[in-house]
Amino acid sequence: MKIQRLGHAMFVLKSKKGKNYLIDPFFDLNPGFPPDLDTAEFYQSFDCIFLTHGHIDHTSGLTKVTEHKPEIMIVAQYELALILLQQGIKNVLPINFGGSVTFDDVRITMVQAKHTSSYGETQGTPVYAGESAGYIFDFKDDYTLYHSGDTALMTDMKLIQDVYQPEIAILSSSGHFTMGPSEAAYAVNHMLDVKYVIPSHTFPSNETAVSPESLTKLLQAFPVVEFMIDKDKELEELLKGHPKTTVVTIGYGEEREFEK
Repeated sequence: MKIQRLGHAMFVLKSKKGKNYLIDPFFDLNPGFPPDLDTAEFYQSFDCIFLTHGHIDHTSGLTKVTEHKPEIMIVAQYELALILLQQGIKNVLPINFGGSVTFDDVRITMVQAKHTSSYGETQGTPVYAGESAGYIFDFKDDYTLYHSGDTALMTDMKLIQDVYQPEIAILSSSGHFTMGPSEAAYAVNHMLDVKYVIPSHTFPSNETAVSPESLTKLLQAFPVVEFMIDKDKELEELLKGHPKTTVVTIGYGEEREFEK
């Protein structure tokens, strides 16, 4: 499989069969989203969208995709899915913890996360959007991947490892709004048994941002982002020399291939 990072928490999982599964679309004000990808062809390239929760930095890009591909399937937890359906988005599939959706090349299961969820928080009073989630992507004849979503450290990660046996984990590790590098390292050392861990929910600096202009605007709108910059390096340092797990830091806009 191939994994492309398009922001602090937005990833595209690309299967061997050429399917593209987008997690948590966030395009505007995203310093990790390459401006040259802002095209109709790019937005039409996705086969399904998976939402971990309703916060603006995980859902605001939905309209960019649905404008160019109105029929695309969007998978979300029940309450968030109902909100989207009421807004007129057509092809929304509600599932809940333990529920799954299956395509030709992958079975995706929603699993628990420890984080809040609301919708429309920058447009007025936030609307309750259910509980946050993570996902297990069990690709056929390929790796099984755990995307933690935004989450605090939780003992449920041990159950997730035991039941689904992921070999790759995309873990939130920025601190402030999710668990930080030390908690993510604890999860790898004590609850997960993965070959690769990919840091998530961390923001780029001016030097690593593919869109420094967006970073400036984002910091003006949300100054707390400053506390979540360059946290990938901390997780790398904490897990240096780990006997089994390798930290793979994916640059913003970069695509990495994982061959089993």
